Amino acid sequence: MKYESQRIAYWFFATCMLLFGLQIVYGFIMGFAHAGMDGLHDLIPFHTARATHTNLLVMWNLAGFMGAAYYIIPEESERELYWPMLAKVQLVALVVVGVTAIVGFHVGWFEGRKFLEIPRPLDFLVVVDVLLFIANIAMTIWKGKRITTTSSVLFFGLLMAALLYLPGMIPTDNQTEDSYWRWWVVHLWVEGVWELIMGGILAFLLIKLTGIDREIIEKWLYVIVGLTFLSGILGTGHHYYYIGTPRYWLWIGGIFSALEPLAFLGMAIYGITMAKKGGRKHPNRTALAWTVGTCVMSFVGAGFLGFAHTIPQVNMYTHGTLVTAMHGHMAFWGAYAMLVLAIISYTMPLLTGRKLYDTPSATFAFWTSNIGMIAMTLAFAVAGVTQVVLERRMGMEFLAVQTEIEVHFWGLILAASLFTLGVIAFLYNFIRHGLPKGEVQGGRPAEDDEPEDEVALETAPGAAE
Repeated sequence: MKYESQRIAYWFFATCMLLFGLQIVYGFIMGFAHAGMDGLHDLIPFHTARATHTNLLVMWNLAGFMGAAYYIIPEESERELYWPMLAKVQLVALVVVGVTAIVGFHVGWFEGRKFLEIPRPLDFLVVVDVLLFIANIAMTIWKGKRITTTSSVLFFGLLMAALLYLPGMIPTDNQTEDSYWRWWVVHLWVEGVWELIMGGILAFLLIKLTGIDREIIEKWLYVIVGLTFLSGILGTGHHYYYIGTPRYWLWIGGIFSALEPLAFLGMAIYGITMAKKGGRKHPNRTALAWTVGTCVMSFVGAGFLGFAHTIPQVNMYTHGTLVTAMHGHMAFWGAYAMLVLAIISYTMPLLTGRKLYDTPSATFAFWTSNIGMIAMTLAFAVAGVTQVVLERRMGMEFLAVQTEIEVHFWGLILAASLFTLGVIAFLYNFIRHGLPKGEVQGGRPAEDDEPEDEVALETAPGAAE
């Protein structure tokens, strides 16, 4: 850790770990409801659990991205964060808005728009909060000693994420128009600008963990950005197939959705190639595993599985079924959740001075959570394909089909339990690191080829397992 203000990242990471755990709880509530055990329905109806589950996902990912930016930007800019106190205020505001939204879901206060259920007054508070965040990192970059490609791509991705939240606030009474603008937020976040954030964080991690020259890694970053813009923007069309929009979206959505896996394939090749070529044998192998794992699992979940069901001829059957859940779970886990866990795994030893990255619990967390997620994806796939055949091909009534596929959700619950064990191990390791007390190395400029986290990191008493 080179700058005192980088400690702020810890509190964003701690928040995101808490929200991640809560998200899993609501996932189990929905899993048991799907399996026919909806005993909490009077207290937490399924639609409430679903809204809470998906919005917690967005919240903890955003908290992770913000924490990553507050760690990366000072180091890339070679200066302290411009407004450290503003970052703390902004975190408190984010938590207050999130808690208010979740409580609101449970008392019937939400908009009822899928993925954008948060009530409109809170929308404005979210915008203000994110603008404060953007202003803070923008001033840090502007006043810094250097502007790197990595920090620029990360900043641009975060800025566009803030701006693309606004179309979802356009008032309209028309269902088709509302869906049209809503997907500007949902799709252009997760399959557009969030990929830029992903590219920026991956570039930083690969520079630090592999020892490969910055110039080489950032050239790859340009390729990723280009592929993202080429496919991601017009790839929004695969959400417009059957919502009342013109038929030309079938062609646009189909063609550009077929190109979308290229960006994730590029990331997979990018990560694996950099890891293989890296001359430095970095001691934090756990962070490198999460980093390379992000590249591979994002290609499988977001790239391959996304492509598999966004072709118009396929999507007419799979749209709105559990096949979408199959793609969504693996995609979010691979592309964004693993990315946040990668930056946390890298930064925590530097923030706290405790080298807990090569412990059995860290290894267990990586492999168990990933195997559990793969098993969950397979369970969703079996349930989804069964649903498509019974409901869309054979014409069975929706609720009758839900009864028929209940058995598959017991497999899902078992897989989710394995996944949860891995997450608990990660949380255990996070807690064992303790509060940020790592030594600040004098605010000296970062040298990309220097293994800074191999220096002056003494293992605290009780750190070894």
